[in-house]
Amino acid sequence: MTTIKIDGIEVPFKEGQTIMDAALAADIYIPHLCHKPGLSPHGSCKLCTVDVNGRAVSSCTMPAEEGQEIENNTAALNETRKTITQMLFIEGNHLCPSCEKTGDCTLQAIGYHLGMLDGHFPQFYPRREVDASHGSLVLDRDRCIVCELCVRASRECDGKDVFAISGRGSNRHLIVNSPTGRLADSDIELDDMAAHICPVGAILIKDHGYEVPIGRRTFDLHSVAETDLDELILKKTTHHDEADESAEKEGGVYGV
Repeated sequence: MTTIKIDGIEVPFKEGQTIMDAALAADIYIPHLCHKPGLSPHGSCKLCTVDVNGRAVSSCTMPAEEGQEIENNTAALNETRKTITQMLFIEGNHLCPSCEKTGDCTLQAIGYHLGMLDGHFPQFYPRREVDASHGSLVLDRDRCIVCELCVRASRECDGKDVFAISGRGSNRHLIVNSPTGRLADSDIELDDMAAHICPVGAILIKDHGYEVPIGRRTFDLHSVAETDLDELILKKTTHHDEADESAEKEGGVYGV
């Protein structure tokens, strides 16, 4: 059996797995925002940076190799991750108390996980476009962190190419691949994975807001460090009118 060592723990891995794959399979949490099992690795958020034999690498893109000794949960790495998280907050317009995604937002949950108590840096307050043209979805770029999960989900899972990234540096932003650039003129549908995969509140379902009270949402009840949350979060696309009674009895219409 081939293994790597993460924070002193022997972790087995299979050929083709990344360090992130092996860690998640072993129930070891490495903070991340742009990674989702089943989608091609991207390595853009840099939260999953670990030290491998003294060299900093993105664990979601670095293949696991025999003999790697990896530092993950260290004070220095977590402080750097907190700084990255603070920068993500101030680069956009994240007003958590008024956001429908609060309590379900992975960025917010990671901020809590890393002990982030303020934005630290001056707020950018960028001017960003909101696209409410679609009948079922709203695209609020104020909250977009350019993780490209929706871009990859649309292309790799939905078989479409609804989203893309345009611009460079601080001007990078999410665009819609339609003749008008509006979501209404794209072929995105409510059942598409791209409509539900956003880790923040940039893509929201229009007619389903605040149905789960604050205090009962995903990260009110679960730690972001739980490594099996992905399936749970995607189940939350079920509307309460569509859920059966047994689901309610087992802990809420969203299974939380």
